[in-house]
Amino acid sequence: MQPRNMSMSGVVDLAAVKAAQEAKAKAEQARAQAAREGGTGAISPADLVIDVDEAGFERDVLQRSAEVPVVIDFWAEWCEPCKQLSPVLERLAVEYNGRFLLAKIDVDANQMLMQQFGVQGIPAVFAVVAGQALPLFQGAAGEAQIRQTLDQLVQVGEQRFGLTGLAVDPEAEPGGAPAAPERPAGPHDGLLEAAVQALDSGDLSGAVQAYKNVLNEDPGNEEAKLGLAQAELLQRVQGVDPQQVRRDAADKPADVQAQIAAADLDLVGGHVEDAFGRLIETVQRTVGDDRDTVRMRLLELFEVVGPDDPRVIAARRALARALF
Repeated sequence: MQPRNMSMSGVVDLAAVKAAQEAKAKAEQARAQAAREGGTGAISPADLVIDVDEAGFERDVLQRSAEVPVVIDFWAEWCEPCKQLSPVLERLAVEYNGRFLLAKIDVDANQMLMQQFGVQGIPAVFAVVAGQALPLFQGAAGEAQIRQTLDQLVQVGEQRFGLTGLAVDPEAEPGGAPAAPERPAGPHDGLLEAAVQALDSGDLSGAVQAYKNVLNEDPGNEEAKLGLAQAELLQRVQGVDPQQVRRDAADKPADVQAQIAAADLDLVGGHVEDAFGRLIETVQRTVGDDRDTVRMRLLELFEVVGPDDPRVIAARRALARALF
């Protein structure tokens, strides 16, 4: 699989949405398998840092990223800054106690992986979350910066992909089978699973209704809010003619519905700032009910991307200026 870059919290595409939903199911399958084999599946702290090569990348990084965020440290023996950074990452991997896995890749022995990730210099640190690759930082960063980045990564893994990490047993022997940590069943897991299954089968209307069913019983359920916003967005763009939508938006700058439809396409295509900017400009040009319609759609798109995304924070400020 060719690694690809994505922002840490927000590009929306069908593959990422599906990966986010599948990650939780895979983690639960790993727990169930460990239980059937009569063990806890907990790993040793020593197993939180692994050496990875091209032959094992699919197994050790991509597959494991469905259970836990995998941080990749690209290094080489001759690289002096690597000798400063790597021990810090290794120590933090143990300190974070299974909330991420550290994979070390020697660039001299794994040139293909280095090229696939677009590494320009080392040390370089990337992450893979639910099969999605993203850059973290390059160079021997300070520990405070590293911790801040790791905290954000862990948060994204938990909130967007349902990855709560690995179970770690300090007394476990190195090389033990990994498994996701224990997670008690929630009261709405059945309804959320129904929504995931509907998404997988392409039944967007069914997914929307399933998420609404959860929110009717638990209005504060963040997983259902995010799932509903994504499913409704995908439902709106399903079957539309992208070229016609773009033409309408260009030819009719004052047409509220044309701009809203184009913003939906922008977001699904990963052009988050374009989508926000288009609707904020439309808010500035409109009044009354039209303005409120655009504002409400913009708030819905904020839900899709996530409230902590820097682009959402910036767009909220721009929206406030446009309104007041």
